[in-house]
Amino acid sequence: MPAFVNTMKKPIVLDEILLPRGFRAAGVHAGIKKSGAPDMALLVSDIPGTRIAGTFTTNQVKAASVKVCMKRIRSGKGRAVVINSGNANACTGLQGEADAEAMAAATAAAVGLPAGQVYVSSTGHIGARLPMDKILPGITSLANSLSASDAMPAVRGIMTTDNGPKFGSVKLKVDGKPVVVSVLCKGAGMIEPNMATMLCYLMTDAAVDGKALAATLKEAVRESFNRISVDGDMSTNDTVLLFANGAAGNRPLKPGHPAWPSFSAAVLALCQKMAWKIIRDGEGARKVIRVEVVGARTAKDADIAARSVANSLLVKTSWYNDYPNFGRVMDALGYSAAKVVEDKVDIAYDGKLLVKGGLRTKIDVEEIKAVQRQELFTIRINLHLGQGAAHVYGCDCAHAYIDINI
Repeated sequence: MPAFVNTMKKPIVLDEILLPRGFRAAGVHAGIKKSGAPDMALLVSDIPGTRIAGTFTTNQVKAASVKVCMKRIRSGKGRAVVINSGNANACTGLQGEADAEAMAAATAAAVGLPAGQVYVSSTGHIGARLPMDKILPGITSLANSLSASDAMPAVRGIMTTDNGPKFGSVKLKVDGKPVVVSVLCKGAGMIEPNMATMLCYLMTDAAVDGKALAATLKEAVRESFNRISVDGDMSTNDTVLLFANGAAGNRPLKPGHPAWPSFSAAVLALCQKMAWKIIRDGEGARKVIRVEVVGARTAKDADIAARSVANSLLVKTSWYNDYPNFGRVMDALGYSAAKVVEDKVDIAYDGKLLVKGGLRTKIDVEEIKAVQRQELFTIRINLHLGQGAAHVYGCDCAHAYIDINI
């Protein structure tokens, strides 16, 4: 996995899902999906006082589950999240919110928690009511299936168009005590988030100060999920939650604690690993492209320009076809809201300069084609207008994207 940002010492992300102390998980098939695949999941912390932080979609149209979570997150406390796939419970009005609250209440009753500390997530098709006749029995099954050692059923219960499960864990020491930070995630389409992703849940047995927990999650999301784009579409349901239950018994982590940099790096590394898995699993995609913009007037301009290129369907289809149609890149730069001066633009493919001062160079196009045939390559754009820099990971767009989404 290429680095999203440079860190002094990157934690080792284990390709397994370890449940931190005090957490249990479950996943079941409740009948929401006709395929028979798992379609509900539950994560529970058995430790009172568990802290929680979250980021959510900035889409003006928000799913009922997001509205419920955004109200609860103000307390900074949370002991569980119940998730269903196969139905987004979005654009369902007041009834949808009532159904989301009913999911939380039923889960709270089933596992013995206050309803206000149970969070809700949904993912799937937009516009249809939740099948509560399947959801409520599913919650009972989840509560009866909770495990402190096996989180894979929960991982599979949140998947939709994912080609495979997405998860990881990091082990570290805090105050001489072993600590685990783990993550499970889903996402392959509708990926162009803003302080969010599709669905992502992080858990740790470390004790963490509430404000510090929120700050480190926000920064990790900014440098991971907010640096990828599959199709330029933001979901109505995007949610990231981070639970910290303190079961490790350490002094609460916050800036100034010797282990704070290691903990923050662990959260960042897990989010970046999940972001990489999402873009690598982009619906119908064969390639991942890092779009770097440097020399912009400001960092904001660089970010706008990079996203304009990464989200352009004309550019994405040219990536699929292997032909380096630099005119489409120039076009996407030009119509972005960033300041661009045509005769100052340079464009290089893995270091091979194709455009200099807005004009095609004499480089053999076969060299650029060879770069573009790779599963991973970098397009570096220099605007020569300032010091602003940013990057985004995008992917090509193949016929399979249509097949998945019709």
